[in-house]
Amino acid sequence: MSSQPDESAVLTEGPWTHRFVGANGSRFHVVEAGTGPLVLLLHGFPEFWWAWHDVLPRIADAGFRAVAMDLRGYGASDKPPRGYDGYTMAADVTGLIRALGERSAMIVGAGAGGMIGWAAAAFHPKMVSRLVVLGAAHPLRLRAALFADPRGQLSASATILKFQVPRYEHVLTKDDAALVGELMARWSSPEWRESPGFKEYAARCREAIQIPQAAFCSLEAYRWVFRSALRLQGYRFVKLMQKPLVTPTLQIHGALDTATLPRTAQGSGRYVIAPYEWRLIDNTGHFLHQEAPDVVTGEILRWFKS
Repeated sequence: MSSQPDESAVLTEGPWTHRFVGANGSRFHVVEAGTGPLVLLLHGFPEFWWAWHDVLPRIADAGFRAVAMDLRGYGASDKPPRGYDGYTMAADVTGLIRALGERSAMIVGAGAGGMIGWAAAAFHPKMVSRLVVLGAAHPLRLRAALFADPRGQLSASATILKFQVPRYEHVLTKDDAALVGELMARWSSPEWRESPGFKEYAARCREAIQIPQAAFCSLEAYRWVFRSALRLQGYRFVKLMQKPLVTPTLQIHGALDTATLPRTAQGSGRYVIAPYEWRLIDNTGHFLHQEAPDVVTGEILRWFKS
């Protein structure tokens, strides 16, 4: 690639509207379609709003106002040097719900976006009416598995441990962000990895992570998790996350997910006292919304309408 990508790389046209919305002291890029109750879609790492390009129009067609955001630090959203802690990113989501003129929303989060979904529902229960989590364990469940399952989840998280290395963002963006493509391939099901859809999607994610500051910002959230573990801020986060969730929650996981192992995610239901369902999808990896959009959309709509 001759020149470094800029934010225009993520402003793809389609059956949706691009908007910029101020919330929680930052400016967020959102992509919107449809009218009705608000459904907010949160992508994971190393993605951006395009994670939902397949799912978003279908949710809109089913009678919802579907909004996919670029998380803080990603895509065309602001990339401030700070604010990648669990509290701020959860407040980004609830601030955005208010800025969109709504009092509450249904949230769908994938991967890192799923972790933010868990936190938003725990900290701001009145603002999250339903929650769907894809490929993400409850933060406390993940934390426990890192200690209790060294050969399993800890070894699966070896890449994330490397993110702690200072200036690792330069490794991430080197050679046209080749490492991003490798990570995505490693976390995907073999079947999807070989498909043209995977190659196109990985190319888009590789381009978006090369937007100035995006790689640094995306790693900062992972760095906070480890930096805060021994600090008061992290202790407070854990205390708050121990409060049982009162939001009806559907958890969907790929049977072949090698980033967050199914056995790690599976114990998350113990943190939910509202209606809760666990769905394991065969032959899919970490990027369920891309690998099995039909199944995922069907499950989301079933949960929102039940």
